[in-house]
Amino acid sequence: MTIRVLVAEDQSAVRAGLVLILRSARDIEVVGEAADGEEAVALARALRPDLVLMDVQMPRLDGVSATRRVVEEGLADVLVLTTFDLDEYVFGALRAGAAGFLLKNAEAADLLTAVRTVARGEGLIAPAVTRRLIAEFAAPARPARDEDAPDLSVLDPLTRREREVLACLGEGLSNAQTAVRLEMAEATVKTHVSRLLGKLNLRSRVQAAVLAQELGLPGARRQAPG
Repeated sequence: MTIRVLVAEDQSAVRAGLVLILRSARDIEVVGEAADGEEAVALARALRPDLVLMDVQMPRLDGVSATRRVVEEGLADVLVLTTFDLDEYVFGALRAGAAGFLLKNAEAADLLTAVRTVARGEGLIAPAVTRRLIAEFAAPARPARDEDAPDLSVLDPLTRREREVLACLGEGLSNAQTAVRLEMAEATVKTHVSRLLGKLNLRSRVQAAVLAQELGLPGARRQAPG
């Protein structure tokens, strides 16, 4: 199965390098290149790629805003790529519905792995970002107040199995790992993930993983998603 990728990066030299790496893989096809966010959205609408490799800082429309449009319109999955390891970009991209977040200093092999991971429906967060998430979720808790308590009522629409799958997402488990953990078929796990995303009005499994962490679901605090 060939993964059709649209590369959105405003620096021509960097974009050429990314395209070169992607084209070195037999299972990846670069179907288009965009130099700004507006062009990225337009090409995503026209080409309907499987995945958009999206830079964060671009002219006319930034990568986070472009990601939001692509995801909201259901045009493709988005793997955000940036040199900046900053909270505003990390969480902005996650809130926008990005399926993955990778730093530009990643090795070529890591980039290819990230593209394949996101393309098969798995979430991915760069190790550097994962470490920050772990630190944030492991931080000493403030004295509990009623208004600070997580609102578990948001999970009311979920079945017991869907809650278990959500907790596994919070641990960063893949569909295959979740299937083993919960003793079910991987296809069934994918169905549960799709349903819980719809019920919780979430755009990606990465957002679901972060929600599981925030709610402190049993098991979800062992490992940050990524």
